[in-house]
Amino acid sequence: MTLSALRFVLASKKSEITCLEQLLKMGELVGAVSQLIHVLQRERGTANIFLCSQGQTWAEQRSERALQVQMAEQVVNQHILGLDLTGQNMGNAPRLFSRIAAVLHSLSTLSLLRQQIQTLQISQPDAMRQYSEVIRTHLALVFEAADISGDPSISRVLLAMFSFMQGKELAAQERATGAAGFTAGYFDDAAHRQLLELIEGQERCFQTFSEFADARCLALWQQQLSIDSSEFERFRRIAFTRITPDGEAGSVALHWFAVTTARIDGMKVVEDLLEDILMECCRQRIRETQTALELQQQDIEQIPQPENHYSSFIPLQLSRSVLELVEQQSRQLQAREAELAALRATLAERKLVERAKNLLIQYQGLTEPEAHKALRDMAMNQNKKLIEIAEAMLAVSAMWVKKGG
Repeated sequence: MTLSALRFVLASKKSEITCLEQLLKMGELVGAVSQLIHVLQRERGTANIFLCSQGQTWAEQRSERALQVQMAEQVVNQHILGLDLTGQNMGNAPRLFSRIAAVLHSLSTLSLLRQQIQTLQISQPDAMRQYSEVIRTHLALVFEAADISGDPSISRVLLAMFSFMQGKELAAQERATGAAGFTAGYFDDAAHRQLLELIEGQERCFQTFSEFADARCLALWQQQLSIDSSEFERFRRIAFTRITPDGEAGSVALHWFAVTTARIDGMKVVEDLLEDILMECCRQRIRETQTALELQQQDIEQIPQPENHYSSFIPLQLSRSVLELVEQQSRQLQAREAELAALRATLAERKLVERAKNLLIQYQGLTEPEAHKALRDMAMNQNKKLIEIAEAMLAVSAMWVKKGG
């Protein structure tokens, strides 16, 4: 029995290493998805200008952006092929694989979308919605990766990264919305509401990022925020006053696009650091666990073994040594679970809210900021917490699906 216990002590640590190695692969996939989202945002922005100008601006750039997306897509596919499709070493593997399937399907829709844009057979708002839906499925994959992590340090980085990527996506949507308004030469009330919701959504996402990010990321983000943004803020004020700046609408829109692109590229610098820290964290945890396994093996080798391995008699010294190893490993696991508990509670709450927002997006045709505002307004009107509204909505989700279908 004692010797069997020792084998399972080692097996526990080896299983932990295997899970961490799978997390490393997931981290690499998240990094590839981050780059794919970035170039998708660029393609969406370029297509937006192309459609707003009725095909007169950025035809060549649009083809270049599409090629960049296809190259990034190949990298994502390579990482997906490297995953363990049995799911034996992953928590929530069914949901994760479902997210990956959604990502792959969404990418398959881009070819037809590009043809429609090329022939001007789709409106700018519809094209933007379709691109945004593709990006949303990719962000959902990153969120699911945070959910499967059983390591507190890795979970924190993934939560920070997801929140920041979500904020960056809202910034990219603000770029597209502003480009459409400046090209048209005016912003109506609906555009004003959309811009306000996008700005508020960014602040909300970056606040969450700040709660989970480490000092290096926070310092870099503060550095990005300190860069002169007077031109960007000037354009924001113009959008809300309906007074367009001097010059042709097309050139003004391109100027806005350039200013906001510089801002988003600065965000990508922070996002890249988050990716580097994620990889560093995964590799560090693997090294630490491998070292712990080696030390355990050395401790076990030093434990005096009974002369007769078939004897049911276990010396007291041996029993105590094994008990110490088992209790030590148990304490380590309990400490990790305690640290994970708060993170999982936060993650569970955010997951319910995200699922409720997805219902509104899918069946009511709302954008992400509009869906969040709708939930928040319902919570305020009913004097309830946001999570309570999300739970109530999900409780009757079958009715949503039936109505939507």
